[in-house]
Amino acid sequence: MLHTPIYCLGSPKRILLSISNPTPLLPETDMNATNPRNPKAGLDALLTPDNCVLLLIDHQPFQFAGLRSHDTQSVINNVVGLAKVAKLYKVPTLLTTVVEERGGYLLKQLQDVFPEQKPINRTFINTWEDTRVVEWVKQTGRKKIVMAALWTEICLAMPVIHALGDGYEVYIVTDASGGVSLEAHEVAIQRMVQAGAVPLTWTVFGSELQRDWAREATVPELAKLLVEHMGNVGTSFLWEQQLLNTPPAK
Repeated sequence: MLHTPIYCLGSPKRILLSISNPTPLLPETDMNATNPRNPKAGLDALLTPDNCVLLLIDHQPFQFAGLRSHDTQSVINNVVGLAKVAKLYKVPTLLTTVVEERGGYLLKQLQDVFPEQKPINRTFINTWEDTRVVEWVKQTGRKKIVMAALWTEICLAMPVIHALGDGYEVYIVTDASGGVSLEAHEVAIQRMVQAGAVPLTWTVFGSELQRDWAREATVPELAKLLVEHMGNVGTSFLWEQQLLNTPPAK
């Protein structure tokens, strides 16, 4: 019997079929292929003070006026806590605004964390289209970018997707960002995750940078941030300190 080869063109790869043997014959290279390393898993996927930068985008009065996905005070608390964490661990941080002469200056509490830095004021809605921002990141030599912005669906999603396309690893701080509705915020996060972004919250950022409680130099300031910005965790910590410092009754 003639064994006429037939190529199945409808599959992702051409799979050779034989008339006498309908079982697909996979190429040897496919049989021996190894799975590539997942860049989002393993120790190298975690953030450190030396491998990332932080971009804080458009935390301005006009943007807060349209915020409906979160309580405004919660986002203010979280983004200021995020900025303080970055400053504590000396993570390069860039502040940026969009048409601040109309949309308002950067949130004062946030500007006060970096009083010496004048935010980059853009006209681009997409921060990553402003060459000043891109050049600033390039000069750090770091490939992991942490971003938070108002609004999530526009001023966060656009630069995140753009920077991912340029080969950067992007992490999005979801609780220091917010959208014009809960749906807008959540759908934007889904879109960015599908594009390859990694979501996290501001306290996760701080925990990854600390990593080891034996690094005692930063522990007192981190504890102070928990008291100032982490609600019941902070009050529980203060309560614990009270109990530990109360002499036993005689």
